Amino acid sequence: MEAFLTPEIIGAFLTLTFLEIVLGIDNILFISIIAAKLPEAKQQLVTRVGLLLAMLFRIAMLMGISWLIALQKPFFEVHNNIFSTVVSGQAVVLLLGGFFLLYKSTKEIFEKVEDPSSDAPTATKAALSFGQAIVQIVLIDMVFSFDSILTAVGMTNGITNAFWVMVAAVVIAVVVMMLFAHPVGKFINKHPSLQILGLSFLLLIGFMLLAEAAHLSHTKVLNTTVGSIPKGYLYFAISFSLLVEFLNMRRKKGTKT
Repeated sequence: MEAFLTPEIIGAFLTLTFLEIVLGIDNILFISIIAAKLPEAKQQLVTRVGLLLAMLFRIAMLMGISWLIALQKPFFEVHNNIFSTVVSGQAVVLLLGGFFLLYKSTKEIFEKVEDPSSDAPTATKAALSFGQAIVQIVLIDMVFSFDSILTAVGMTNGITNAFWVMVAAVVIAVVVMMLFAHPVGKFINKHPSLQILGLSFLLLIGFMLLAEAAHLSHTKVLNTTVGSIPKGYLYFAISFSLLVEFLNMRRKKGTKT
């Protein structure tokens, strides 16, 4: 037991837990949007099942870390004067995940903005079954798990009992997210502007995944390398947009009273 209580391991555990919660924000956003398509009685269940699946995916990937590293190896190359890329399994997963998020977010925004019938409870709640919701959550869990686990492995490299430190951080982070995910989802669903904002964030994340896939593939277009989008920029944009929206909501509430 004392082997787990060294300052190095405790510091790594606390840092990893915090990072897992931050990286899980994307997951919570997507699960909240999907859960809103179900009857209210099932929303909390699908949120918990979705986060539990996210935890199991991360632990499974930690156990199969050699398979995860193998996915980073290139298996397909294209080189010519206009376009050049070296494709790996990880890049393909991120690419598909990015396109899926772009499609899903665009479709949801269209329904909320352009399709009046989507506001009717019978239309929105019957649009998605529990099984369909779980399948979509599983697909996006796989994409988000790559980022989370690769970050964890990089941070714990060389630390004693690194596997158990990472597992403990993942479990604690998911438990924390389970406590807050449903209330956050309910709050978002009560405010249409936050729903649109959340879907816009998912669009940004989709573009980020596409850029990351191109970056990992060392893609060049007309001899110009495609760069990745720093996650700090993305999280700053999300935080700033939320701050502005909360101030706007507070102003509206003040004018009504």
